[in-house]
Amino acid sequence: MKPFMRNTALAIAVGSMALFAAGCDQAGKPAGDKAAAESKSGDKAGEAKKDVKVLGGMKTEKEQNSYLIGMDMGRSLELLKDDIDLAVLQKAMQASMKGEKTALTDEEAMQIRQRLQETVRTKQVEKMVAMAKKNQEDGEKFLAANGKKAGVVTTASGLQYQIVTEGKGAKPKASDTVRVHYKGTLLDGKEFDSSYARNEPAVFPLGAVVPGWQEGIALMPVGSKFKLWIPAKLGYGEQGTPGGPIGPNATLVFDVELLDIVKADGPESAAMGTTPKH
Repeated sequence: MKPFMRNTALAIAVGSMALFAAGCDQAGKPAGDKAAAESKSGDKAGEAKKDVKVLGGMKTEKEQNSYLIGMDMGRSLELLKDDIDLAVLQKAMQASMKGEKTALTDEEAMQIRQRLQETVRTKQVEKMVAMAKKNQEDGEKFLAANGKKAGVVTTASGLQYQIVTEGKGAKPKASDTVRVHYKGTLLDGKEFDSSYARNEPAVFPLGAVVPGWQEGIALMPVGSKFKLWIPAKLGYGEQGTPGGPIGPNATLVFDVELLDIVKADGPESAAMGTTPKH
């Protein structure tokens, strides 16, 4: 899994706006400049000649480009939706893109930017606290019910597992390197990582992964398939994966297949495959 992150929603918004203003050329020009832009560049004639696939009911690249940028900007500004007047935002964008004098000076814009950054930080903290509380409560409720199901074993640490297929091979030690196939999902079923999807087993030292994986895989004889339910304290804890798919205090679900224990002097130990961060 390769988490991605952004510093703040404001930074994302700035990036989106930069793309909108700098990377779209004629696609980003306001409606009032349409005729002039098309006359200068021959955009209308050129676009008519292109074999553009209709997407979302939109027949031209200009429409599709504009809608895409609008989607990206909307998502990046979701955290600030209650603090933004879309009509004023549009007015400022049009003025800036036309090269007109804006209502704010650079100094005034800096003052507002600093205030807005603080607003974003506060909202992010509030969002994370609320998410952590909900995930913790949902996880505890789920594990309490799941632990009562037939075939589900709860260990002293709180890890839960179920044997799907029990192999006949040796069980790995904490010092071993193992080769596994796996799929990881959240409690809502959303998949966040899968070696099956990459069509490449993961090879990693057992001691390098999170406690829930260390304990769970050590219970598996080679050739086994287990289902693991990992509480947050044995996974990514209160931090989750910042900017990534795993939220704070998230309970994780894994389907794991232990393929082999890699020999220390074998070729695979010298050139390991993708290593999960679980």
